[in-house]
Amino acid sequence: MTERVVLAYSGGLDTSVAIPYLAEQTGAEIIAVAVDVGQGGEDLDAIRQRALDCGAVESEVVDARDEFAAEYCLPAMRANALYMDRYPLVSALSRPLIVKHLVAAARKHGGTIVSHGCTGKGNDQVRFEVGLAALASDLKIIAPARDFAWTRDKAIAFAEEKGLPIDVSAKSPYSIDQNLWGRAVETGFLEDIWNAPIEDLYSYTSDPAQERDADEVVITFDAGVPVAIDGETVTPYQAILELNRRAGAQGVGRLDMVEDRLVGIKSREVYEAPGAIALIAAHQELEAVTVERDLARFKKGIDQRWGELVYDGLWFSPLKKALDAFIDDAQQQVSGEVRLTLHGGRATVTGRRSEASLYDFGMATYDTGDTFDQSLAKGFVQLWGLPSKMAAARDARLAGS
Repeated sequence: MTERVVLAYSGGLDTSVAIPYLAEQTGAEIIAVAVDVGQGGEDLDAIRQRALDCGAVESEVVDARDEFAAEYCLPAMRANALYMDRYPLVSALSRPLIVKHLVAAARKHGGTIVSHGCTGKGNDQVRFEVGLAALASDLKIIAPARDFAWTRDKAIAFAEEKGLPIDVSAKSPYSIDQNLWGRAVETGFLEDIWNAPIEDLYSYTSDPAQERDADEVVITFDAGVPVAIDGETVTPYQAILELNRRAGAQGVGRLDMVEDRLVGIKSREVYEAPGAIALIAAHQELEAVTVERDLARFKKGIDQRWGELVYDGLWFSPLKKALDAFIDDAQQQVSGEVRLTLHGGRATVTGRRSEASLYDFGMATYDTGDTFDQSLAKGFVQLWGLPSKMAAARDARLAGS
Protein backbone atom coordinates (compact mmCIF):
# COMPACT_ATOMS: atom_id res chain seq x y z
CA MET A 1 0.00 0.00 0.00
CA THR A 2 1.36 3.45 -0.95
CA GLU A 3 2.34 5.58 2.02
CA ARG A 4 0.78 9.01 2.45
CA VAL A 5 2.48 12.18 3.67
CA VAL A 6 0.38 14.87 5.34
CA LEU A 7 2.05 18.21 4.60
CA ALA A 8 1.52 21.42 6.57
CA TYR A 9 0.86 23.62 3.54
CA SER A 10 1.00 27.43 3.34
CA GLY A 11 0.74 27.91 -0.42
CA GLY A 12 4.16 29.54 -0.71
CA LEU A 13 7.21 28.47 -2.67
CA ASP A 14 8.77 26.15 -0.10
CA THR A 15 5.71 24.07 0.73
CA SER A 16 4.51 24.00 -2.89
CA VAL A 17 7.86 22.62 -4.03
CA ALA A 18 7.75 20.16 -1.14
CA ILE A 19 4.77 18.36 -2.73
CA PRO A 20 6.55 16.89 -5.77
CA TYR A 21 9.87 16.75 -3.94
CA LEU A 22 8.49 14.63 -1.11
CA ALA A 23 6.71 12.42 -3.62
CA GLU A 24 10.04 11.77 -5.38
CA GLN A 25 11.98 11.23 -2.18
CA THR A 26 9.49 8.95 -0.45
CA GLY A 27 7.37 7.48 -3.23
CA ALA A 28 4.37 8.52 -1.16
CA GLU A 29 1.17 10.36 -2.00
CA ILE A 30 0.92 13.88 -0.59
CA ILE A 31 -2.02 15.28 1.36
CA ALA A 32 -1.80 19.09 1.70
CA VAL A 33 -3.42 20.69 4.75
CA ALA A 34 -3.72 24.47 5.06
CA VAL A 35 -5.08 25.89 8.33
CA ASP A 36 -6.67 29.34 8.45
CA VAL A 37 -5.65 30.94 11.75
CA GLY A 38 -6.56 34.45 10.64
CA GLN A 39 -3.37 35.06 8.68
CA GLY A 40 -5.22 36.86 5.89
CA GLY A 41 -3.55 37.33 2.53
CA GLU A 42 -4.30 34.96 -0.32
CA ASP A 43 -7.66 33.28 -0.81
CA LEU A 44 -7.54 29.84 0.76
CA ASP A 45 -9.48 28.25 -2.08
CA ALA A 46 -6.69 29.37 -4.41
CA ILE A 47 -4.19 27.83 -2.02
CA ARG A 48 -6.15 24.59 -1.97
CA GLN A 49 -6.17 24.41 -5.77
CA ARG A 50 -2.46 25.22 -6.01
CA ALA A 51 -1.64 22.21 -3.85
CA LEU A 52 -3.59 19.97 -6.24
CA ASP A 53 -1.89 21.60 -9.23
CA CYS A 54 1.51 20.88 -7.66
CA GLY A 55 0.66 17.19 -7.37
CA ALA A 56 -1.16 16.64 -4.09
CA VAL A 57 -3.71 13.82 -4.21
CA GLU A 58 -5.85 15.57 -1.58
CA SER A 59 -5.93 19.18 -0.42
CA GLU A 60 -7.78 20.47 2.64
CA VAL A 61 -8.36 23.97 3.95
CA VAL A 62 -9.46 24.20 7.59
CA ASP A 63 -11.18 27.36 8.83
CA ALA A 64 -9.86 27.39 12.40
CA ARG A 65 -10.18 31.12 13.13
CA ASP A 66 -12.81 30.85 15.86
CA GLU A 67 -11.11 27.81 17.34
CA PHE A 68 -7.75 29.58 17.37
CA ALA A 69 -9.23 32.63 19.09
CA ALA A 70 -11.22 30.76 21.74
CA GLU A 71 -8.95 27.82 22.52
CA TYR A 72 -5.46 29.25 21.97
CA CYS A 73 -5.41 33.07 22.02
CA LEU A 74 -7.89 33.36 24.87
CA PRO A 75 -5.93 31.07 27.25
CA ALA A 76 -2.81 33.11 26.44
CA MET A 77 -4.62 36.32 27.37
CA ARG A 78 -5.92 34.83 30.63
CA ALA A 79 -2.34 33.82 31.42
CA ASN A 80 -1.10 37.32 30.50
CA ALA A 81 1.42 35.36 28.43
CA LEU A 82 4.38 37.54 27.44
CA TYR A 83 7.57 35.61 26.76
CA MET A 84 10.56 37.51 28.18
CA ASP A 85 7.92 39.92 29.55
CA ARG A 86 7.24 41.27 26.05
CA TYR A 87 6.35 38.79 23.31
CA PRO A 88 2.70 37.57 23.23
CA LEU A 89 3.50 34.17 21.63
CA VAL A 90 2.22 34.93 18.13
CA SER A 91 3.68 31.95 16.24
CA ALA A 92 3.92 29.64 19.23
CA LEU A 93 0.14 29.66 19.74
CA SER A 94 -0.75 28.59 16.20
CA ARG A 95 1.56 25.57 16.00
CA PRO A 96 -0.28 23.21 18.37
CA LEU A 97 -3.55 23.98 16.59
CA ILE A 98 -1.97 23.18 13.21
CA VAL A 99 -0.53 19.98 14.67
CA LYS A 100 -3.98 18.96 15.88
CA HIS A 101 -5.42 19.32 12.37
CA LEU A 102 -2.46 17.56 10.75
CA VAL A 103 -3.08 14.57 12.99
CA ALA A 104 -6.81 14.65 12.18
CA ALA A 105 -5.99 14.68 8.46
CA ALA A 106 -3.53 11.82 8.86
CA ARG A 107 -6.19 9.71 10.56
CA LYS A 108 -8.79 10.64 7.96
CA HIS A 109 -6.63 9.94 4.91
CA GLY A 110 -4.49 7.08 6.20
CA GLY A 111 -1.33 9.17 6.47
CA THR A 112 1.77 7.62 8.02
CA ILE A 113 4.17 10.58 7.67
CA VAL A 114 3.80 14.25 8.57
CA SER A 115 5.94 16.94 6.95
CA HIS A 116 6.57 20.58 7.80
CA GLY A 117 8.70 23.35 6.33
CA CYS A 118 10.68 24.33 9.43
CA THR A 119 14.45 24.66 9.48
CA GLY A 120 16.79 23.20 12.08
CA LYS A 121 17.54 26.63 13.49
CA GLY A 122 14.12 27.73 14.67
CA ASN A 123 11.61 27.04 17.41
CA ASP A 124 8.82 25.77 15.18
CA GLN A 125 10.40 22.39 14.43
CA VAL A 126 10.20 21.69 18.17
CA ARG A 127 6.62 22.89 18.44
CA PHE A 128 5.49 20.72 15.53
CA GLU A 129 7.37 17.59 16.46
CA VAL A 130 6.88 17.61 20.21
CA GLY A 131 3.18 18.21 19.61
CA LEU A 132 3.04 15.34 17.13
CA ALA A 133 4.85 13.08 19.59
CA ALA A 134 2.19 13.86 22.21
CA LEU A 135 -0.83 13.40 19.93
CA ALA A 136 0.32 10.74 17.47
CA SER A 137 3.67 9.18 18.29
CA ASP A 138 3.20 6.55 15.55
CA LEU A 139 3.51 9.13 12.78
CA LYS A 140 6.91 9.61 11.16
CA ILE A 141 8.19 13.14 10.50
CA ILE A 142 10.07 14.64 7.57
CA ALA A 143 11.30 18.25 7.47
CA PRO A 144 12.80 18.84 3.98
CA ALA A 145 14.49 22.14 4.83
CA ARG A 146 16.25 20.48 7.76
CA ASP A 147 16.52 16.80 6.85
CA PHE A 148 17.51 17.23 3.18
CA ALA A 149 19.40 20.54 3.50
CA TRP A 150 16.76 22.12 1.26
CA THR A 151 17.55 25.76 0.42
CA ARG A 152 15.53 28.46 -1.31
CA ASP A 153 17.85 28.36 -4.33
CA LYS A 154 17.26 24.63 -4.68
CA ALA A 155 13.52 25.15 -4.29
CA ILE A 156 13.43 27.76 -7.08
CA ALA A 157 15.47 25.56 -9.43
CA PHE A 158 13.25 22.57 -8.68
CA ALA A 159 10.06 24.60 -9.25
CA GLU A 160 11.33 25.81 -12.62
CA GLU A 161 12.47 22.33 -13.62
CA LYS A 162 9.05 20.86 -12.82
CA GLY A 163 7.09 23.81 -14.23
CA LEU A 164 5.15 24.27 -11.00
CA PRO A 165 2.33 26.88 -11.05
CA ILE A 166 3.96 29.22 -8.53
CA ASP A 167 5.69 32.58 -8.79
CA VAL A 168 9.38 32.09 -7.98
CA SER A 169 10.40 35.65 -8.84
CA ALA A 170 8.91 37.46 -5.84
CA LYS A 171 11.29 37.17 -2.92
CA SER A 172 10.59 39.10 0.24
CA PRO A 173 13.73 40.13 2.10
CA TYR A 174 11.97 39.07 5.31
CA SER A 175 10.62 35.90 6.84
CA ILE A 176 7.06 36.63 7.94
CA ASP A 177 4.58 34.62 9.99
CA GLN A 178 1.21 36.08 10.89
CA ASN A 179 -2.11 35.11 12.35
CA LEU A 180 -5.01 36.60 14.27
CA TRP A 181 -2.92 37.15 17.40
CA GLY A 182 -0.12 39.04 15.66
CA ARG A 183 2.63 39.22 13.09
CA ALA A 184 6.32 38.24 13.27
CA VAL A 185 9.05 39.57 10.95
CA GLU A 186 12.69 38.48 10.88
CA THR A 187 15.81 38.04 8.67
CA GLY A 188 17.06 40.42 5.99
CA PHE A 189 18.65 43.62 7.26
CA LEU A 190 17.09 42.97 10.69
CA GLU A 191 19.80 40.37 11.35
CA ASP A 192 22.12 43.30 12.11
CA ILE A 193 20.68 44.23 15.48
CA TRP A 194 21.96 47.81 15.20
CA ASN A 195 19.69 48.45 12.21
CA ALA A 196 16.46 50.21 13.12
CA PRO A 197 13.16 48.83 11.76
CA ILE A 198 11.68 50.72 8.82
CA GLU A 199 8.03 51.54 8.29
CA ASP A 200 7.75 49.10 5.38
CA LEU A 201 8.07 46.23 7.87
CA TYR A 202 4.69 46.88 9.39
CA SER A 203 1.27 45.76 8.22
CA TYR A 204 -0.97 45.38 11.28
CA THR A 205 -0.10 48.79 12.79
CA SER A 206 0.06 52.41 11.69
CA ASP A 207 2.97 54.68 12.57
CA PRO A 208 2.38 55.66 16.22
CA ALA A 209 4.04 59.03 15.61
CA GLN A 210 1.30 60.12 13.20
CA GLU A 211 -1.07 62.80 14.48
CA ARG A 212 -4.52 61.36 15.14
CA ASP A 213 -7.30 61.57 17.72
CA ALA A 214 -7.18 59.10 20.60
CA ASP A 215 -9.59 56.15 20.59
CA GLU A 216 -11.38 55.22 23.82
CA VAL A 217 -12.64 51.67 24.16
CA VAL A 218 -14.44 49.79 26.96
CA ILE A 219 -13.87 46.03 27.16
CA THR A 220 -16.24 43.87 29.20
CA PHE A 221 -14.95 40.60 30.67
CA ASP A 222 -16.80 37.64 32.16
CA ALA A 223 -14.61 35.19 34.12
CA GLY A 224 -11.56 36.43 32.23
CA VAL A 225 -13.21 36.24 28.80
CA PRO A 226 -13.81 39.39 26.70
CA VAL A 227 -17.53 39.32 25.93
CA ALA A 228 -18.31 42.88 24.77
CA ILE A 229 -16.61 45.94 23.28
CA ASP A 230 -18.28 49.29 23.92
CA GLY A 231 -21.36 47.38 25.01
CA GLU A 232 -21.62 45.29 21.83
CA THR A 233 -21.48 41.52 22.42
CA VAL A 234 -18.53 39.83 20.73
CA THR A 235 -16.99 36.38 20.40
CA PRO A 236 -13.30 35.97 21.26
CA TYR A 237 -12.51 36.07 17.52
CA GLN A 238 -14.48 39.26 17.03
CA ALA A 239 -12.89 40.87 20.10
CA ILE A 240 -9.37 40.24 18.82
CA LEU A 241 -10.26 41.28 15.27
CA GLU A 242 -11.83 44.55 16.43
CA LEU A 243 -8.93 45.42 18.74
CA ASN A 244 -6.42 44.55 16.03
CA ARG A 245 -8.18 47.15 13.91
CA ARG A 246 -8.58 49.87 16.51
CA ALA A 247 -5.36 49.42 18.46
CA GLY A 248 -3.46 48.84 15.21
CA ALA A 249 -4.72 52.17 13.85
CA GLN A 250 -3.08 53.82 16.89
CA GLY A 251 0.24 52.02 16.46
CA VAL A 252 -0.24 49.85 19.54
CA GLY A 253 1.63 46.55 19.81
CA ARG A 254 4.95 47.12 18.00
CA LEU A 255 7.87 45.19 19.47
CA ASP A 256 11.53 45.03 18.46
CA MET A 257 13.45 42.53 20.55
CA VAL A 258 16.31 40.08 20.72
CA GLU A 259 14.85 36.90 22.15
CA ASP A 260 16.21 33.65 23.50
CA ARG A 261 15.28 30.85 21.13
CA LEU A 262 14.69 27.36 22.41
CA VAL A 263 17.60 25.98 20.33
CA GLY A 264 20.03 28.14 22.29
CA ILE A 265 20.69 31.10 19.98
CA LYS A 266 19.52 34.68 20.23
CA SER A 267 17.34 36.02 17.42
CA ARG A 268 16.18 39.52 16.51
CA GLU A 269 12.43 39.68 15.89
CA VAL A 270 10.02 42.47 15.07
CA TYR A 271 6.43 41.86 16.13
CA GLU A 272 3.06 43.52 15.74
CA ALA A 273 0.30 42.41 18.10
CA PRO A 274 -2.14 45.29 18.63
CA GLY A 275 -5.15 43.28 19.77
CA ALA A 276 -3.09 40.99 21.98
CA ILE A 277 -1.29 43.83 23.75
CA ALA A 278 -4.51 45.81 24.30
CA LEU A 279 -6.41 42.80 25.64
CA ILE A 280 -3.60 41.70 27.95
CA ALA A 281 -3.28 45.26 29.32
CA ALA A 282 -7.02 45.38 30.07
CA HIS A 283 -7.08 41.87 31.50
CA GLN A 284 -4.13 42.50 33.82
CA GLU A 285 -5.83 45.61 35.17
CA LEU A 286 -9.08 43.79 35.86
CA GLU A 287 -7.15 41.07 37.67
CA ALA A 288 -5.54 43.79 39.82
CA VAL A 289 -9.03 44.82 40.93
CA THR A 290 -10.63 41.39 41.40
CA VAL A 291 -7.92 38.88 42.35
CA GLU A 292 -6.85 38.54 46.01
CA ARG A 293 -3.26 39.58 46.79
CA ASP A 294 -1.60 36.22 47.46
CA LEU A 295 -3.38 34.55 44.54
CA ALA A 296 -2.32 37.43 42.28
CA ARG A 297 1.30 37.20 43.39
CA PHE A 298 1.41 33.45 42.87
CA LYS A 299 -0.30 33.69 39.48
CA LYS A 300 2.47 35.93 38.14
CA GLY A 301 4.87 33.01 38.41
CA ILE A 302 2.31 30.65 36.89
CA ASP A 303 1.76 33.06 34.00
CA GLN A 304 5.47 33.28 33.27
CA ARG A 305 5.91 29.51 33.34
CA TRP A 306 2.83 29.04 31.13
CA GLY A 307 4.31 31.37 28.54
CA GLU A 308 7.67 29.59 28.62
CA LEU A 309 6.04 26.19 28.18
CA VAL A 310 4.06 27.36 25.15
CA TYR A 311 7.08 29.11 23.63
CA ASP A 312 9.10 25.92 24.14
CA GLY A 313 6.55 23.78 22.28
CA LEU A 314 5.07 22.03 25.32
CA TRP A 315 1.41 22.92 24.75
CA PHE A 316 0.33 19.30 25.26
CA SER A 317 2.51 18.67 28.35
CA PRO A 318 1.11 17.54 31.73
CA LEU A 319 2.44 20.69 33.41
CA LYS A 320 0.73 22.97 30.88
CA LYS A 321 -2.54 21.10 31.47
CA ALA A 322 -2.20 21.51 35.24
CA LEU A 323 -1.40 25.22 34.93
CA ASP A 324 -4.49 25.64 32.73
CA ALA A 325 -6.61 24.29 35.58
CA PHE A 326 -5.04 26.73 38.04
CA ILE A 327 -5.53 29.71 35.71
CA ASP A 328 -9.12 28.72 34.98
CA ASP A 329 -9.92 28.66 38.70
CA ALA A 330 -8.14 31.99 39.26
CA GLN A 331 -10.33 33.64 36.61
CA GLN A 332 -13.69 32.94 38.24
CA GLN A 333 -14.06 36.48 39.64
CA VAL A 334 -12.30 38.34 36.81
CA SER A 335 -15.45 40.02 35.55
CA GLY A 336 -16.13 43.68 34.89
CA GLU A 337 -15.22 46.53 32.56
CA VAL A 338 -11.93 48.20 31.71
CA ARG A 339 -11.62 51.46 29.79
CA LEU A 340 -8.56 51.92 27.57
CA THR A 341 -7.28 54.94 25.71
CA LEU A 342 -5.51 53.87 22.51
CA HIS A 343 -3.11 56.53 21.31
CA GLY A 344 0.50 57.10 20.28
CA GLY A 345 1.39 53.41 20.31
CA ARG A 346 0.06 52.84 23.83
CA ALA A 347 -2.95 51.13 25.34
CA THR A 348 -3.46 53.03 28.59
CA VAL A 349 -5.98 51.97 31.23
CA THR A 350 -8.08 54.93 32.40
CA GLY A 351 -10.92 53.23 34.27
CA ARG A 352 -12.07 49.96 35.76
CA ARG A 353 -15.25 48.74 37.50
CA SER A 354 -16.50 45.36 38.67
CA GLU A 355 -19.17 43.81 40.86
CA ALA A 356 -16.41 41.44 42.00
CA SER A 357 -14.04 44.28 42.91
CA LEU A 358 -11.91 43.97 46.04
CA TYR A 359 -11.29 47.71 46.03
CA ASP A 360 -13.15 49.29 48.96
CA PHE A 361 -13.48 53.06 48.68
CA GLY A 362 -14.15 53.42 52.40
CA MET A 363 -10.98 51.50 53.27
CA ALA A 364 -8.85 53.28 50.65
CA THR A 365 -9.88 56.92 51.10
CA TYR A 366 -7.87 59.40 53.17
CA ASP A 367 -10.85 61.74 53.41
CA THR A 368 -13.96 61.82 55.58
CA GLY A 369 -15.68 58.44 55.60
CA ASP A 370 -12.48 56.48 56.12
CA THR A 371 -13.44 53.08 57.59
CA PHE A 372 -9.88 51.79 58.01
CA ASP A 373 -9.05 51.37 61.72
CA GLN A 374 -5.59 52.93 61.92
CA SER A 375 -5.25 52.02 65.60
CA LEU A 376 -4.61 48.44 64.53
CA ALA A 377 -1.66 49.37 62.35
CA LYS A 378 0.98 50.01 65.04
CA GLY A 379 0.83 46.51 66.52
CA PHE A 380 0.63 44.95 63.05
CA VAL A 381 3.81 46.74 61.93
CA GLN A 382 5.67 45.68 65.08
CA LEU A 383 4.72 42.03 64.67
CA TRP A 384 5.37 42.06 60.92
CA GLY A 385 8.90 43.37 61.45
CA LEU A 386 9.68 41.17 64.47
CA PRO A 387 11.60 38.43 62.57
CA SER A 388 13.84 41.02 60.86
CA LYS A 389 14.37 42.86 64.15
CA MET A 390 15.39 39.65 65.94
CA ALA A 391 17.74 38.61 63.12
CA ALA A 392 19.39 42.03 63.10
CA ALA A 393 19.90 41.88 66.86
CA ARG A 394 21.39 38.38 66.56
CA ASP A 395 23.81 39.51 63.84
CA ALA A 396 24.90 42.51 65.89
CA ARG A 397 25.47 40.32 68.94
CA LEU A 398 27.56 37.78 67.04
CA ALA A 399 29.56 40.49 65.25
CA GLY A 400 30.54 41.99 68.59
CA SER A 401 31.57 38.72 70.28
